[in-house]
Amino acid sequence: MKLKDNITAFHHYAIKAQAYSETILFYEQLGFVQVHTWSLPDFNLKQATMLFQPKLNMYLEVFDKDADIPTQGRKRTSNDEYIENALLHICFTVKDAALARTEALKIGARDLSHGTFDITLSDNNKDVAVTNSLVYSPNGEVIEFLEEVCFL
Repeated sequence: MKLKDNITAFHHYAIKAQAYSETILFYEQLGFVQVHTWSLPDFNLKQATMLFQPKLNMYLEVFDKDADIPTQGRKRTSNDEYIENALLHICFTVKDAALARTEALKIGARDLSHGTFDITLSDNNKDVAVTNSLVYSPNGEVIEFLEEVCFL
């Protein structure tokens, strides 16, 4: 069986939380619910939580900041504003990107986009118009709010 035939669905993103409780609270306010918590002493993992967002049928796994879990790039230092690595952002489809940004800022996100963007993504065959906004979660990962769009 080829790998592409073996994959059945997307399951989760995993993040390492600088402020564990605040990160969990932020995602709960985005509609995620805690479905499982655990620790793994062999990996120096004191706290881990699997969150589920039922409307999106999506999981988000959150580890404490000291966990020895494989990751891309180096550990962020306290004065780092941004570190680029393999996970660039988490994207949620929304009805209104400006409203999503405003509401995220109210619950602890930091501004990244300073408003919404209307962008045309062009190739030789088709132009796709998108409207989005970007914030940093309180933990530092980039979250994109993308208004519904069809790439097909």
